[in-house]
Amino acid sequence: MAIRPYTAGMRGPLQIIVVYLIENCCMMLHTLLIVLISDQVLTQIWLLLPKLLVAIAILVLTRFAIRLVSRVMTKTLSRTEATLRKFLIQAAETSTLIIGVIAALNALGIQSTSLVAVLGAAGLAIGLAWRDTLSHFAAGVMLITLRPFEVGDLIEAAGVSGLVDAIGIFSTTIITPDYIKIMVPNAQLFNGTLKNTTTLKIRRVDVTVDLGEICLNEAKKYSLDTTIYELLQLIKTHPLVLKEPAPSCLVKAISPKSTVLSLRPWCQSQYYEQVRSDVQKLVQEWWWRSAKSWEANDIKAPSD
Repeated sequence: MAIRPYTAGMRGPLQIIVVYLIENCCMMLHTLLIVLISDQVLTQIWLLLPKLLVAIAILVLTRFAIRLVSRVMTKTLSRTEATLRKFLIQAAETSTLIIGVIAALNALGIQSTSLVAVLGAAGLAIGLAWRDTLSHFAAGVMLITLRPFEVGDLIEAAGVSGLVDAIGIFSTTIITPDYIKIMVPNAQLFNGTLKNTTTLKIRRVDVTVDLGEICLNEAKKYSLDTTIYELLQLIKTHPLVLKEPAPSCLVKAISPKSTVLSLRPWCQSQYYEQVRSDVQKLVQEWWWRSAKSWEANDIKAPSD
């Protein structure tokens, strides 16, 4: 033992007593230190408890404040465009949460200056690691500010076509015609080419009609003007085809064996697919009705 050198000159019972006393004193001192340390810890915990309770209370109040802010802003911005309203509410909720967390940390005795320094260093590290994510965030802010499209618009961008379901801070949700939900990063939408077919409310439908040889021979009494007139009168009967702008029919191409027309009615943007399909059906029905006339005049119909 470490105490043996101090009792080297002692003999007999005296040495035993001294060794016993020293060993017991060491044990008592060790026990005393443990008690003192435990008391200090308990004291610190006891002193910190009120601050901890205040911090917890602040966080609870922050949660209720976030709900209150959300409700108030929802009512206040009820007439604001849905995308902008959602973004502003999210920003307000996030700001309220940050303020509540900083207040709770201050209640625990953590200084705001130290917290700002730590957050600054963490922000730099996060910025370097998440630069792509931050670019999506910046693009989301620009999309909401410039508003090249809104919720419900039919767009085509980043290789995806469909209806805009939601515009988030980092990504935009698009529902495709076959009802598949696709999340597109905002940076791809903002930096790439974007086609919005809903903004102008109306859209032109282009349907190609290959007439074959039916308008190439005047002797067979089937002129190009007659064909164009019949087709225009045909599509004007469709209830979703607009009267203004009026439908048009242009000659797209002429060859020794064929005449190709471009039939161009207008409709509301939301009915584009339906009108395109219906016009093609009308042209097909006109085709079959006219087939007997072509056969009677020995006209060769175009092949599919």
